[in-house]
Amino acid sequence: MVAYETWGRLNAARDNAVLICHALTGDAHVVGPAGPGQLTSGWWDGLIGTGRYVDPADWYVVAANVLGGCQGTTGPSSTAPDGNHWGSRFPAITIRDQVAAEAALATQLNIDRWAAVIGGSMGGMRALEWPLLHPQRVNTAIVLASTGYASAEQIAWCSPQLAAIESDPTWNQGDYYDTNNAPTTGLGIARRIAHVTYRSEYELATRFGRNPQGDGRFAIESYLDHHAGKLAKRFDPGSYVTLTRAMNTHDIGRDRGGLTNALQGLQSRLVVAAVDSDRLYPSRLSTELIDASNDAGPLHLIKSPYGHDGFLIELDQVGALITETLNSR
Repeated sequence: MVAYETWGRLNAARDNAVLICHALTGDAHVVGPAGPGQLTSGWWDGLIGTGRYVDPADWYVVAANVLGGCQGTTGPSSTAPDGNHWGSRFPAITIRDQVAAEAALATQLNIDRWAAVIGGSMGGMRALEWPLLHPQRVNTAIVLASTGYASAEQIAWCSPQLAAIESDPTWNQGDYYDTNNAPTTGLGIARRIAHVTYRSEYELATRFGRNPQGDGRFAIESYLDHHAGKLAKRFDPGSYVTLTRAMNTHDIGRDRGGLTNALQGLQSRLVVAAVDSDRLYPSRLSTELIDASNDAGPLHLIKSPYGHDGFLIELDQVGALITETLNSR
């Protein structure tokens, strides 16, 4: 099963479809308020809408919850054919498997070719894999704050996150769904670790500094605790583990003769943007994509003090790039 949302309509020529690929803890709800079955408002509010950067009057926009997720698409928390949760039986998946699920959805929606596939972070990994797996089905791939492969440092940052969840006493090898006791403590620790990598040292220093709070915590500790609690209320630890491991295996050069060889034969237009303060997916990794591709064009640099999350926060810069790219197809 694949859960998805759409905005706009597919035109008669069927050439105005745009796919939005979410990051690790995102979902299909790109824009809009919270509501039944949707605990939070859109994770990229302001991007899609009348008069916005991607206008549904012009584009048929699709966003799907990723395979392995926990917002409607099949994942570890889903019910298996035997009536029990998949849990530890859910198979290891890759970014390519996630794209395969999205491709099946595109076929069901009668979409032969995407005008653009857009994604940042883990979504950028899928945006890169789409034209490599389905060269005839993608006109343009817009890759934001992402990479052609998981680097050693990225895998290293993921390691303590996975350890935190899997060391939680309630983890039960991933089979905790019928115990009414999910490993949310471990998930919260994982989120605290991850969130530090999502923001820049400059922002943390200038926004929080060493300021203490009345409860004995530093302000930065309170901030991380807040984000840990928010995620624990809406996200499944099993999905976090499954998707993190999928990201760790990401490598567009695998079985293709390396990254350069993979991109040399790219038939789709490639647009790449990096955040100048991103310490998790530094701009050098985006530059590698540009250098390896024959006609990717210049690297677009998003200027932001916020770090990796800048691709979501700096909506005017990112939105303008997306609009320009869509209008120049």
